[in-house]
Amino acid sequence: MGLFSRKRPAHAQQPSGQPRPAIDKAQRDPAARQLITALERRDWPSARGFLQSVRDPDDHAFYISVCADVSGVQEWIGEWVAAEPQSTLPLLVQGAHGVFWAWEARGAARAEQTQRDQFDLFFKRLRFAENCLDEVVDRDPYDTTARAFLLTSGVGRQVDLEEQQRRFQEVVKRHPLHKWAHGAMQQYLCRKWFGSHEQMFGFARQTSGYAPPGSQLHGGLVEAHIEMWLDLPSGEDVAYMQRPEVGAEIRAAAERSIWHPAYQPRPGWPRLHNSFAFAFWQSGDVPAAADQFRLIGDAYITDHPWHYMGGGDPVEHYLSARGAGR
Repeated sequence: MGLFSRKRPAHAQQPSGQPRPAIDKAQRDPAARQLITALERRDWPSARGFLQSVRDPDDHAFYISVCADVSGVQEWIGEWVAAEPQSTLPLLVQGAHGVFWAWEARGAARAEQTQRDQFDLFFKRLRFAENCLDEVVDRDPYDTTARAFLLTSGVGRQVDLEEQQRRFQEVVKRHPLHKWAHGAMQQYLCRKWFGSHEQMFGFARQTSGYAPPGSQLHGGLVEAHIEMWLDLPSGEDVAYMQRPEVGAEIRAAAERSIWHPAYQPRPGWPRLHNSFAFAFWQSGDVPAAADQFRLIGDAYITDHPWHYMGGGDPVEHYLSARGAGR
């Protein structure tokens, strides 16, 4: 199986005559596609009608994240915030989009590679986003989506661990298995942000310990190993993923989540399967990787974790891995 670290470029070719795959921000979710289309057309009533119909907290967070990733929302959503003062929904979309908008200004580079003016704009937009989200939770204390996005903004705002844990607890006491909140908390605990490998793995293993069979939260263990891989020098990263104990923990996470009979794909499911595909491939588990590549195909490729391969097109990295994993 042809493994490579993030420091080696990927080269892959599609069979002749076949269109090149592309990442779909809607992840081929029909409702997400309609939501994106409505927001691109500045059709807030249609978007509002759909968002008000979503009751599951995890699904709601996913669809709000879809809204947050639509370009140009900040240019017009304020008009609906003003027009609907009785509703927190347009304010929630404004705040969530503000978080994504801030990261757009910062870019994906590490701190030492980011310019001062980028940081200034980043923090300005994050302050704006948090003001919106804080107002939402003040007016609607049970809005778990706003509280979950405050965890993501907390990473950017560099809040201390006590404050980040407080934000996390405010979510999970309302929805104990909140997927977005757990993912954001684990990111905070990564060494590249404000934690350590020990804190990150401790959180991921604790979460997997209480998550029920079939839960997507077991995937946090896979994300922890991918983050560990990312933090290691070229050469050591591949060797790490091929350790027997690492492969065993990745398979155990799959047994408790995507391979468990109780597992049910929810909106946003492709990201989890892309992470498992990446981890299986890097750990040398050919059959397991191949199963995930077949499931993902050309339609369900996500940016994460293939963008971790170090520059270039995430689709190119995915296709190279899939070709090597057959």
